[in-house]
Amino acid sequence: MRFVTKETEKEYTEFLEGHERCNFQQSLEWGRVKTAWIKEVVLAEDENGKIIGSVCVWIRKMPIFGNMMYASRGPVCDIHDKKVLEQITEGIRELGKKYNAFVFRMEPDVKKDDAEFRKIVEEIGYRVKDDAKDFKDEIQPRFVFRLDIKGKTEEDVLAACHQKTRYNIRLATRKGVVVKEGTREDLKDFHKIMIETGSRDGFIIRSLEYFEKMYDELAPKHMKLLMAYYEDKPISGIIPIMYGNKTWYLYGASSNSHRNLMPNYLLQWEMIKQAIQNKNDVYDFRGVSGVVDETHPQYGLYRFKKGFGAEFTEFIGEVYLPFKPLTYKMYKFAEKMFRTLRDWKRRISEHKK
Repeated sequence: MRFVTKETEKEYTEFLEGHERCNFQQSLEWGRVKTAWIKEVVLAEDENGKIIGSVCVWIRKMPIFGNMMYASRGPVCDIHDKKVLEQITEGIRELGKKYNAFVFRMEPDVKKDDAEFRKIVEEIGYRVKDDAKDFKDEIQPRFVFRLDIKGKTEEDVLAACHQKTRYNIRLATRKGVVVKEGTREDLKDFHKIMIETGSRDGFIIRSLEYFEKMYDELAPKHMKLLMAYYEDKPISGIIPIMYGNKTWYLYGASSNSHRNLMPNYLLQWEMIKQAIQNKNDVYDFRGVSGVVDETHPQYGLYRFKKGFGAEFTEFIGEVYLPFKPLTYKMYKFAEKMFRTLRDWKRRISEHKK
């Protein structure tokens, strides 16, 4: 076991980009976007010093409680190799002492029904929290839609889409919607539409500076901005992230006007086509609610993503090491209260409008 240093950053990035379990949230580039966190990367290695596993850990001080350690969609390794996971955990425990952390939390890219992984991590000392159902219950979405595009053609993928989805893609084109790749300057238009989207759908919007930081760190290799135009006016946009063998649909924004032209369908299809051209294995639509009910406020998002023929995927949830169990229990209670109060405040604000 060892840690990434300035001299071994390239070695780590090459390992990450080449691994089948690669995830952009484990990358150094993404870590530089998240400026509020300290980053450390733990490496597992074979007898020749070759990297065989890794986890990028973020550390941040939480008021009152102390330092929390977190890994999003790690580790990157053979998740059924107990010795590799033990090496990684050795490094995590060492970081826990170094930063006097009260907990290490990770939300791995592992499906809920992976009993072997669950057995191994519990034997090593982790605990598993797998009862989340909604976006607000965890840091990363527990439920996503993933489209398998490995070895597939555009015709294969389009044929597997729901009939209504294919119709909407063609409708957007027929009605004159045009998709163009945007520049850093076009982020201003995207952000304006994003504010409109957040106000309509009731979620918090990141600042323009945040998206510019993303662009500076990730574009053009790992990030794109696609904008949909109607009569030369921007009406919708998406930000996908490309890393290793996958593409993720990370952010989307749509204007209240011209929604009947179905620009969001065309934007997704254009990005899926690019992912196919890049010979990706997966196009990840990211989060949906785990409550699959037509009365749920997020059901429309579920139906939209499902229409592209993607697989509804449930992750195992939060896997954690409580270095200070009582402190972590108190932190989780405070975290839940904060989110509840934030939701109440938002609803009261909307009611006053």
